[in-house]
Amino acid sequence: MPTSTLPDGVTLHFEASGEGPPILLLHGLGSSGSDWEAVAPRLSAHHRVVVPDARGHGRSDKPAGAYGVALFARDIAALCDGLGLSGVHVVGLSMGGMMGFQLAVDRPDLVRSLTVINSGPDMVARTLRRKLEFAARLGVLRLLGPRALAKRIAPRLFPKPEQEALRRRAVESLGANAPDVYLRATRGLAGWSVLDRLKDVACPVLVLHSERDYTPLSAKQAYTALLPDAWLRVLTDSGHAAPVDQPGQVVDAVEGFLREVESPGRMARPR
Repeated sequence: MPTSTLPDGVTLHFEASGEGPPILLLHGLGSSGSDWEAVAPRLSAHHRVVVPDARGHGRSDKPAGAYGVALFARDIAALCDGLGLSGVHVVGLSMGGMMGFQLAVDRPDLVRSLTVINSGPDMVARTLRRKLEFAARLGVLRLLGPRALAKRIAPRLFPKPEQEALRRRAVESLGANAPDVYLRATRGLAGWSVLDRLKDVACPVLVLHSERDYTPLSAKQAYTALLPDAWLRVLTDSGHAAPVDQPGQVVDAVEGFLREVESPGRMARPR
């Protein structure tokens, strides 16, 4: 079980496989590196793949105190520094995509490329509906706990009849979170934003949108247009947890993107 102890004493668990240019796979809220079980083996054929559990998640330490995207990203940067990684291809799902954006603006020296899956550069609730949705999630967590929330989330993640096994797995994994830790991690996303810093993202960015994601394609199109070197691809017959329900499409998209990024003499994508 590889681990790395950060400067503040927190220990992060991670898995590593393969050889070559490094890829960092960042998971979603309340989850762990298991998000990438069907993706990492294929990517590790030509790359060194590092899959950490964020602070408060999976097998990593769950210290007291406030959590947040900036803190999660600093942890991951410290992990990479400790492992001697540079020029990293960052791939993030949901909360992991937020961490990727934070890394891209705070540590451009570290991030060679960024792939964002069903995520965005902010979590500011600008409509009454979004505010009520977030308040409802926090309310369920506080009053009923992670397992009750997981039972509500799983059918949205995996709505098809043949996805029953994936629904059960989601309930078990999300429901296993410690209530206080999950609540603090969820609160830590509220109000986060790097939207005004997107113009400073120097690396190429691939935005992946699932047809059944929580947020519409138009939201991804809007922020993709603000990035200097980015393009957007749609994942068909997929929900929010794309690396789980459509790992093949995710791998194909990431591998194609990395071939472009790693090609000799690559220029920024023209607008």
